[in-house]
Amino acid sequence: MPTIFFYGPELEKDKRRELIKAFTEKASELTGLDKSSFVVYLMETDADEVGVGGELLKDRLKRQYEEEKEDIKKEYEYKEFEE
Repeated sequence: MPTIFFYGPELEKDKRRELIKAFTEKASELTGLDKSSFVVYLMETDADEVGVGGELLKDRLKRQYEEEKEDIKKEYEYKEFEE
């Protein structure tokens, strides 16, 4: 029985249904196996429980947010200077 594991953020029930349906349909299409043979697990994970590039995902997202915020601030200051 083919099994699909998806580790990701918490999703609303409708989104979980949609994701399970999409995974099942695509896997069935690509393998030629009947949809009823697939099992899909959605494993909700918090950004404190995931590492990306050697750092906690939560820390990485915070850093990216701060960098984007600084870029927006610089862009705004530049536009202000032009006027």
